[in-house]
Amino acid sequence: MARGPALSIAIDEKRFGEAEPLFTHLRLKVAPSSLVALVGPSGVGKSTLLRMIAGIDTAFSGSVRVDGVAAAEAPPAGFVLQDARLLPWLTVADNISAVAPQVPPAEISQLLARVGLAGTERRYPHQLSGGMQRRVAVARAFSFNPRLLLLDEPFVSLDRQLVSELQSLLLELLAAEQPTAILVTHLAEDAARLADRTVVLGGKPAHIVADLNFATPPRQRDAAERLRLTAEIEAASAS
Repeated sequence: MARGPALSIAIDEKRFGEAEPLFTHLRLKVAPSSLVALVGPSGVGKSTLLRMIAGIDTAFSGSVRVDGVAAAEAPPAGFVLQDARLLPWLTVADNISAVAPQVPPAEISQLLARVGLAGTERRYPHQLSGGMQRRVAVARAFSFNPRLLLLDEPFVSLDRQLVSELQSLLLELLAAEQPTAILVTHLAEDAARLADRTVVLGGKPAHIVADLNFATPPRQRDAAERLRLTAEIEAASAS
């Protein structure tokens, strides 16, 4: 089993055009095989930071490194976005092989079974529920790069029962594959359920308002512990 990479983020300045900087002097290190949640208000720069970690956005001064390699030169990360973004004219299996052609069909079937979608290889996206489409997106991300996973508001528009099921699935896969993962969310309860550590961003330019490390592993947290951590994150976000 390959462990996830270490991340080292040192952004001196990030701005869009002539607007005031989005980030200045932002420093963040992420331990291998940990899940860090980025929490903060809309527009603070969470998704932009995710694209910088992915090596997609390189228009900034400073550096983002993945195991010591510049993010733009490192193996691309597996992404799970706010919607599944499946290609409607491709089957489930072909949606995965389109981004991960190196993965043989048998492994795609195994991965689909692991996310609770055994036997769906030849179905099309319109034949799946919204929750099932999100599971395909998770499988696609792990097939593309099982070492680095970037989650950009992956639970948006799902009801909380589906969110709970998808989070349980993610916790199982994270424990088995041990990737490094970054979760962008606006909900403290999502961070309290999944994250080893929560970084709260705020202000203009955005800076780290709070950096919270949690002693209890995510899979060992009961409902009371999750409520306590949710309150801790919300209090930090409000300060």
